[in-house]
Amino acid sequence: MTNNTQDQNRNETTDRYDAVIIGGGAAGLNAAVALGRARRRVAVVDAGEPRNAAAAGVHNFLTRDGIAPAELVRIGRMEAESYGGVVFEGTAASASRDDDGFTVTLDDGTRIRGRRLLIASGLIDELPDVVGLRDRWGVDVLHCPYCHGWEVRDQAIGILATGPMAVHQALLFRQLSSRITVFLHTAPALSDELAEQLAARGIAVIEGNVESVSTTDYALSAVVLTDGSVHPIQAMVVAPTFTARTAVVESLGLDVSTDPRGIGTFVESDATGLTRMPGVWVAGNVTDLTAQVITAAAAGLMAGAAINADLIAEELEVAVQAYRAAQRLPHSRQAG
Repeated sequence: MTNNTQDQNRNETTDRYDAVIIGGGAAGLNAAVALGRARRRVAVVDAGEPRNAAAAGVHNFLTRDGIAPAELVRIGRMEAESYGGVVFEGTAASASRDDDGFTVTLDDGTRIRGRRLLIASGLIDELPDVVGLRDRWGVDVLHCPYCHGWEVRDQAIGILATGPMAVHQALLFRQLSSRITVFLHTAPALSDELAEQLAARGIAVIEGNVESVSTTDYALSAVVLTDGSVHPIQAMVVAPTFTARTAVVESLGLDVSTDPRGIGTFVESDATGLTRMPGVWVAGNVTDLTAQVITAAAAGLMAGAAINADLIAEELEVAVQAYRAAQRLPHSRQAG
């Protein structure tokens, strides 16, 4: 724990921050860095439950390829704190709005006040109900070819078909291995067109529901169907349901939307992350279900810059009103 990390025994902070950021991942921390460099006072609430904790490394992040997720967060937190950011370790349970901005309440009762609010709380990957999947999640049970595909190249890869994304996933992973098998599981029967596409790429299709995945020597080794048949594999690709973490969003009365592709829930925003509630922004997977770490970080920068611009506009209005009042004051005295 660093010097700027707050003691969670405090029930309420006495300071009012320019921005309170909920979420200490790539999006939240990059927003904190951007705001800190703009000389804004920033608080970050971090529950310490990163979505990618099970993964061995972060990929497609220029100059940081392969870095452990925990190490990326450690460096990001250090950078945010170097610009004056303060990290509160805990879970944000709710938020409320008043004339002075927002009050965020943590699950231990700590309350943090801020003029603006950025929610970068991420999402939860809800996996299909198959025995053994969760135990191997992020290791050899995967969903993204760009995040983990290189690590399973040329291996025997199974695609667990639960919906319309299965063929798309199979074709993506076919770029990485010639040994791809689609297990139809709960997905509807393939159309003639889709079956032809898979056959043209040499992708096998096996009908029947998957009961479990098994391991040998601490590595994924097989798919077991409900009919008892066993099919060797080395990696399994799934399509999770992406469920945004929205407790704080809902406490503010903001709507949670369902992605039209049927892949999960998210919070709508404009290009900068601004929601329909003035003063509240979102960034990262809570609003962009398919964002990778580097794009979540970029969204955090965008939201941080937008928050700073919004604060500047508010402060300018106050300054102009004060200036006008000061300019009128000598004339009033002369008239008297």
